[in-house]
Amino acid sequence: MNEFKYERVLLKLSGEALQGEGVYGIDPKVVDMIAESVKEIVDGGVQLAIVVGGGNIFRGMAGAASGMDRAQADYIGMLATAMNALALREGFERAGIPSRVQSAIDMQEIAEPYIRNRAIRHLEKGRVVIFACGTGNPYFTTDTAAALRACEINAQAMLKATQVDGVYDSDPRTNPGAKRFEVITHKEVLEKELHVMDSTAAALLKDNGMPIIVFNLHKQGNIARVLRGENIGTIVK
Repeated sequence: MNEFKYERVLLKLSGEALQGEGVYGIDPKVVDMIAESVKEIVDGGVQLAIVVGGGNIFRGMAGAASGMDRAQADYIGMLATAMNALALREGFERAGIPSRVQSAIDMQEIAEPYIRNRAIRHLEKGRVVIFACGTGNPYFTTDTAAALRACEINAQAMLKATQVDGVYDSDPRTNPGAKRFEVITHKEVLEKELHVMDSTAAALLKDNGMPIIVFNLHKQGNIARVLRGENIGTIVK
């Protein structure tokens, strides 16, 4: 009997999660830690897809703020997500986890094109699918891409891995008195502007009844704990 509460989920990773203690780039130790956590759940029968950001290499919004054309800056950010996706795939394969990268931008020498039915087939065969390049369109964040892909592959939940252990009413890194929510609704997230993710992504998940589980990535074993239904992080439903 499967010990996990969900059979198919999408995990959203920020690019910053991959940089570890560095100021930019990819920390191989973090990739190995993620691979170890992923192997536990994949070996347990969970079908896992991943959307990864690119903020550890380049952030489109920051580029636009410094004077770059927004669309061009976003395309550069999409290429950064492809680099992160390839790094994750390499780490997963070394850990014995079969995986595929699917890109919303055609780069056939290094990744498959995003095809929904093919992605679902990979998941059914026990392969981890890593979605790169967001939606393939500028002005849409990787949060929105994660929400879109989660709905497209019929995931049962979206997991949002962060640097903190849930959703708070203010930033716990600057406010020691910040209150963590154990359960909150999509509507409250939007009305309170809690910045779980951008409003486009949050509204899409709300409209499709997709729960979001926000948790701390950097505690070893947390992905499995979330999938077992343990009371960690925050559930948005």
